[in-house]
Amino acid sequence: MEDEAPAERPLTRIQQKNRQTILAAALEVFSQHGFRGATLDQIAEVAGLSKPNLLYYFPSKEAIHVELLSTLMDTWLDPLRALDPEGDPVEEILDYVRRKLELSRDYPRESRLFANEILQGAPRVSEVLEVELKSLVDEKAAVLSHWARAGRIADLPPHHLIFSIWALTQHYADFDVQVRAVLGPGHDPYAEADGFLDTLFRKLLAP
Repeated sequence: MEDEAPAERPLTRIQQKNRQTILAAALEVFSQHGFRGATLDQIAEVAGLSKPNLLYYFPSKEAIHVELLSTLMDTWLDPLRALDPEGDPVEEILDYVRRKLELSRDYPRESRLFANEILQGAPRVSEVLEVELKSLVDEKAAVLSHWARAGRIADLPPHHLIFSIWALTQHYADFDVQVRAVLGPGHDPYAEADGFLDTLFRKLLAP
């Protein structure tokens, strides 16, 4: 007897496993070939499933891509959400820097997936960027501005401070091959970056 569609009842353990297998395979394929270059056949092959079986869980390549990006956005935004207005300003910002660097270290393929989506004009996440992301960044920028007015950190453009943190942490994932080629063997880019970024932002943030 054939399974009912996943939307009609809670997913079974096997169905949950198959969904995760498909998403993991899609992440691998998308990170190598980009959205346009990836195909359902490639994803099915990496997942070890037939294409009809894959389509049972996801109706299209775009549906898989959107699912991956949605999960990634939640993961990516969590460190910024955690920035505490009641905490020590410098330590809160440095903790955010560390968390973003850890995400780049632990989720490099996801970072590149997101970067590729942005480079294509964000056709599948533009609403999230314009609403959820903007709202969160504006909220935290207001916190940074409050700290600056109180003389607790340097008076810096808050949005651009956040942009600089993104740029200086996500670079290590998006340009991993370049970073490792320049540093050469025997270097741990993330361990070295952690100390450098701590020093850089402590000096930058000093009032």
